[in-house]
Amino acid sequence: MSDIIRLLPDSVANQIAAGEVIQRPASVIKELVENAVDAGAHTINVIVVDAGRTSIQVIDDGCGMSPTDARLAFERHATSKIQKADDLFALHTMGFRGEALASIAAVAQVELQTRMANDEIGTQLSIAGSKVIDQQPVACPVGCNFRVENLFYNVPARRKFLKSNATELNNILTAYERIALVYPDLHFTFHHNGAELLNLRPGSLRQRITDVFGKQYAQDLLPVEADTVMCRVTGFVSKPEAARKKGGQDYFFVNGRYMKHPYFHKAVMTAYERLVPEGMQPPYFLYFEINPSDIDVNIHPTKTEIKFENEQAIWQLIVAVVRDAIGKFCEIPSIDFDTVDKPEIPIFDPSRDNIQAPKVTYNPSYNPFEHTPASSRRAPSSWESLYEELLSEKPTNPASPASLTSQTSLTGSSEPSLFGAVSDKSPAHYQYKGQYIMTAVKSGLMIIDQYRADVRILFERYASTGSAEGGASSQRLLFPETMQLSPSDTVVMEQILPELSALGFDLSPLGGGTFAVNGIPAGLEGIEPISLIQQILADVTDHDAMDGAVSQAMGLSVSQSLHLSLARAAAIPYGQVLSNEEMENIVNSLFSCSNVNYTPDGKPILVILPQTDIDALFTPKR
Repeated sequence: MSDIIRLLPDSVANQIAAGEVIQRPASVIKELVENAVDAGAHTINVIVVDAGRTSIQVIDDGCGMSPTDARLAFERHATSKIQKADDLFALHTMGFRGEALASIAAVAQVELQTRMANDEIGTQLSIAGSKVIDQQPVACPVGCNFRVENLFYNVPARRKFLKSNATELNNILTAYERIALVYPDLHFTFHHNGAELLNLRPGSLRQRITDVFGKQYAQDLLPVEADTVMCRVTGFVSKPEAARKKGGQDYFFVNGRYMKHPYFHKAVMTAYERLVPEGMQPPYFLYFEINPSDIDVNIHPTKTEIKFENEQAIWQLIVAVVRDAIGKFCEIPSIDFDTVDKPEIPIFDPSRDNIQAPKVTYNPSYNPFEHTPASSRRAPSSWESLYEELLSEKPTNPASPASLTSQTSLTGSSEPSLFGAVSDKSPAHYQYKGQYIMTAVKSGLMIIDQYRADVRILFERYASTGSAEGGASSQRLLFPETMQLSPSDTVVMEQILPELSALGFDLSPLGGGTFAVNGIPAGLEGIEPISLIQQILADVTDHDAMDGAVSQAMGLSVSQSLHLSLARAAAIPYGQVLSNEEMENIVNSLFSCSNVNYTPDGKPILVILPQTDIDALFTPKR
């Protein structure tokens, strides 16, 4: 029998490795920007065309590479970050595996121009599909200039599964922001299709957070700082009133590396327990400085998962420092007065200012009965004639049956009257604990979730209105409000702006990620417009983040996700007491919908308790 095991070619092995390291254009930018940071760059420029499908360019002013290093850097497991296995537990750099450049070159066409500071001329290297095309001297500035074109050109299956440009651009900005938040002392710029989306100049950490996510964060951040023998924790958490339902900015950084850690996220939410409503999430930015020997970052290809040696102790530390930050804020609340362009009020000085207290004067001999005006009105002499009609009527007994019957017939309500009488007609529906509508059907007892039923009703109403020509009507705001979005949210907003206009929103872009809210859909006058739009953006982002299988299973498009978000905001909340007519309207409207059993996101709306099960509850067991 012949041997069947053989070594794979380097090009095939690199493509296999690229499947784990390079998942989308955002992965390319993450790896190249991290290498620029490790190279000591002070300015990093990223230029993207067509959300990375056509071209990705990363330019830095770092230390650069020699011609030999430039060629060797694209080999698998070639790195300058570590030399032996023990170095994995003493990492102080972003990269260490030596797989990123080899993986990128395996699935794209790469051109590199680089020069070191002590060299007079640099080198240019061209690679496509792990094969070196050309290498020659070139005049270029100090640092590296990577140009990655036609990503996944030789792996059409991977390129086919890339999502829309808006979704991929949103992922790129998210990855870029995670690195920019770690290094506020570096200058980051980002251009997409010739337009500048980010220009983050060096500054403090608070300023960097404000530049990335908007000026509204400037007043909502509470500083956090704690230094223990295990680790040092710094950063910011938000005030409880800044919490959102979804899409909150929750960031953990360990030794300058972004990570996801559900266990530590639960610690932060524990500190906010009973301070924010259930389902709300406050933004936070926490930075850990810990001994590299106490963590393991080599457990995931994307390095976003980190294993800690003392997870339980750090969990308790997070709860303590976040509670301490919130406690200081609650103990000394900030009083924010808008003093811009306000006149100064001088301080009162009794020794300098000759001010006399006001005096009260009165006439002690004044008698109002002796000085009655002649024009005063008096009661007419024939006042008895005004009440002749009332005196001629016969009074009725208020407690008589005739009186109770007339009151009941006039009100037409099944509620008890003032004297305790009720109508002979029982209500058709019953509301249980302000959450469920109970009504009798032929097969038993039907229980309807009033909130979910109203979500289904409003969803189909908004869907039909959005598809109708002319769109929904808009209610103008008396005072337009402005909202500032992060670059990633701005991309999503520009994508869904036509859909929002069709639903009745009147939004005007002001530039720089700022939008003016001039109007909202009719019927939503009692809802905060800024919070509603932020919730819609979060729902659309979550929809785009879902993989194809989940999205296909739910069957929701981007426009339907907008309709669902709007329906959730306008639906009848739990706890609202409904009259019999309102419950009747909900039931009738629900059964006129295309699907009465489930909400658009698949949650059950009603259940029927069979009559046989009800009878069995009252049947004695033998």
